[in-house]
Amino acid sequence: MERPKATAKRYGIAEWYGKDFTTLSPTEMRDLADKPVKSLPCPFRDAPCNKKGGVCSMRRYERRGDLAVALRESPVTMCPYRFLQDGTVFAWIGREILGAESPRVLTELPFLMAQDGAAGRPVGKIDMVLVDLCGGQLRWCALEMQAVYFSGSAMTSDFELLKNWHTAGLPFPTRQRRPDFRSSGPKRLMPQLQIKVPTISRWGKKTAVVVDRAFWNALAPMAEVPSTSNCDIAWFVVDFERCADSRSFSLVRDSLHLTTLERAVEGLTGGTPTSLADFEEHL
Repeated sequence: MERPKATAKRYGIAEWYGKDFTTLSPTEMRDLADKPVKSLPCPFRDAPCNKKGGVCSMRRYERRGDLAVALRESPVTMCPYRFLQDGTVFAWIGREILGAESPRVLTELPFLMAQDGAAGRPVGKIDMVLVDLCGGQLRWCALEMQAVYFSGSAMTSDFELLKNWHTAGLPFPTRQRRPDFRSSGPKRLMPQLQIKVPTISRWGKKTAVVVDRAFWNALAPMAEVPSTSNCDIAWFVVDFERCADSRSFSLVRDSLHLTTLERAVEGLTGGTPTSLADFEEHL
């Protein structure tokens, strides 16, 4: 196995099947590492966990001797179901956009229809829609929740190490990996927004986007608008707090940002084009 440098910092498990990894005993680590896929419930929804390995979020660790110490940074969300804890984001979005804290949540609604003669066949869907029917008036908004992919080595070697872990303390991650905000933002979230938001905005509706603080901090600054009436996209940024008497993290509201689609694309792109002169100089 590759031996990390004494001062190395690497990303590893923050939450494992909903539990704070730093609170697990060696016995619990070995037990969870042996669990087959879909054998444990997801702690954030009424269904089995279908994420291979069961890692909800990641965080950075620093090597101290032969063990690891977690850095005091917010976890990075790796699974979108992590955002479902306690319905916090639904109540928050409902209050800010719909004026209702208990909206109904609908999923997988057809949005784009085929043009190849297959009448009525959907080729694109809106993942989630929040609906309020109070007073007989239909009010709704679209919802996108974006977790973060990671690049680098897979978690397999970490799981193999944990299957045989008997030492008090935390194992240092076995391989280099990092959150890939570029793939998650410009390559995944941005195309979804560019496809859906123009039509939803023409309908006079808003799109809510839920991301965590680590994702938001990785974006370029965006010019914001003063009210929801002027925005295309409302960014609901969440964070995670570790309670002293708990073995898990709690999802909490962090900040709300209102932008147009154009400013969102600039923020997700995360840069400005080089000048022609500089480009040709590199050529």
